Amino acid sequence: MENRIVADSTKNIAIVGATGYTGRESIALLLAHPYARIRRLYAIDNIGKPIGEVFGQFHGRLDLAIEEPDYDTLVKECPVAFLCLPHAKSMDVGADLHARGVTVVDFSADYRLKNVAVYERTYKTKHTHPELIAAAVYGLPELYRDAIAGCSLVANPGCYPTGAVLAVAPLVRRKLVDATRMIFDAKSGVSGAGRAPNPRTVFAECNESVEAYAIGVHRHQPEIDQELSGLFGGPISVHFTPTLVPMTRGILTTAYLELTETMSAEAVHALYAEDYANEPFVGLLPLGSYPRTADVSGSNRCHVGLYVSGRRVVAVSAIDNLIKGAAGQAVQCFNLMCGFDETEALRH
Repeated sequence: MENRIVADSTKNIAIVGATGYTGRESIALLLAHPYARIRRLYAIDNIGKPIGEVFGQFHGRLDLAIEEPDYDTLVKECPVAFLCLPHAKSMDVGADLHARGVTVVDFSADYRLKNVAVYERTYKTKHTHPELIAAAVYGLPELYRDAIAGCSLVANPGCYPTGAVLAVAPLVRRKLVDATRMIFDAKSGVSGAGRAPNPRTVFAECNESVEAYAIGVHRHQPEIDQELSGLFGGPISVHFTPTLVPMTRGILTTAYLELTETMSAEAVHALYAEDYANEPFVGLLPLGSYPRTADVSGSNRCHVGLYVSGRRVVAVSAIDNLIKGAAGQAVQCFNLMCGFDETEALRH
């Protein structure tokens, strides 16, 4: 369906799933956006409560209460919807809104994976709208900026894939790495598990503890494989180990790569500098410097650092999982879809 948004006025936005962490971050960013107006806040909990009571940071800043989802009202009032819903909960809502002319930014994985069988195997549910997957654009602007600008359905990337892909994209797209020997170790703050109660992420369980989990079976691994395979022009299946660390937000991804030929550190760094020179939210650090999650916390930036020795490369990236890994990237895509400056309302 033709995208009905034109870059000529403020856009009314509905946030569906407004009481989760990504909903909260989306509200915070959009309140600072000169061309966005948050019109409706929907959720299945805290119904009737002012958003300032749910999240105290919005007290006196946004005079809206949480409502039960009312998609007929959404369609009438809001040309844009941010779907901050769990996996498998977005596909029907997204398809319905998209069919009725709403431009959708979907935070779930429901339209990220292009292979329906892979999606159904990974998320253990049947995809009810496989015909819409081809219409969805993977919302990583550093790879798909032009396609995002002309679309009406964005599949906002996962947090782990964002950090992983940006760490290695310049080498993968040039086929300078051994595609059979790519190892990713990613350490994430506990907010990545969402706001719902979870024994693993309560303070007494996760504090002073580091835990690897879902090794080889994490649901973001197929997404990483998909995007790197597309860049490479052939199949890639990475080794991916996610680790939970006792911090609130941030992801530090360390990628271990083997080059197909010996290159100097300066030569590898120059390739990254060429690819990321005009990227407003990717910061390539000088050789010998490496990213810290604290330096990108609260921002839409991804910092990348490199170590090169002969044919071995260690590429490290840091992002805020709730911003560049979720809400900030969604706003970046929203800006592109609407024809606004890509950096509007985002720190860079």
